[in-house]
Amino acid sequence: MLLAIDTSAGTSVAVVDRDGGVLSERSVADTRRHAEVIGRLIEECLAEADVTRASLSGVAAGMGPGPFTGLRVGIAAARVFALGLGKPLVPVVSHDAIAFSRFSHVDQLSAADARQAPGLLVVTDARRREVYWSAYSGQDEDGLPVRTDGPALSRPAALDEQSFGHAGLLRLDAATVPAGALGMVAELTFAAGHPFPADEPLYLRSPDVTLSAGPKRVSS
Repeated sequence: MLLAIDTSAGTSVAVVDRDGGVLSERSVADTRRHAEVIGRLIEECLAEADVTRASLSGVAAGMGPGPFTGLRVGIAAARVFALGLGKPLVPVVSHDAIAFSRFSHVDQLSAADARQAPGLLVVTDARRREVYWSAYSGQDEDGLPVRTDGPALSRPAALDEQSFGHAGLLRLDAATVPAGALGMVAELTFAAGHPFPADEPLYLRSPDVTLSAGPKRVSS
């Protein structure tokens, strides 16, 4: 059983179980109040699922892509929560959760038919007139999304000029990342024995402020 947290877009928290599915989920679309709402959402999800902290086996964290300010709040919260529990942090690419949710609910198809659904281009807002994107060909035999390209950062016009639309990919512009789907991706990845992504935030953009290479010279 996992607590799942994602703040790459809005703020989303969920408690999931591999067999029981999504036990509880809370989301706030506001992209500027991550730090203010995340604690409340965690408490509400644990209470609704009737789950104690001790019964959690780990914490799944959405690693982005996402803007620096928002993304770091969720990752930091997940790391601190996992550390306090003495349980592992499970990193998940946030776009994978969006793709998983889409592939799992395409017209309520069976798992076999869903694997035959058209590929998907997941697009999220990167601000500064840019977008993050990832391309998926479908699901594997374990029900996990198969990412064929990305995550990457592009200008909208540059993305439109690429060949994704001609390759039969359905474009999905997502405003939120469902923590429930994020947690299920983590559960299924572990159950299938697949490797997890690196425990590194996917900012995909250089920070606004960087440290200088050396001390500043002062002339008299």
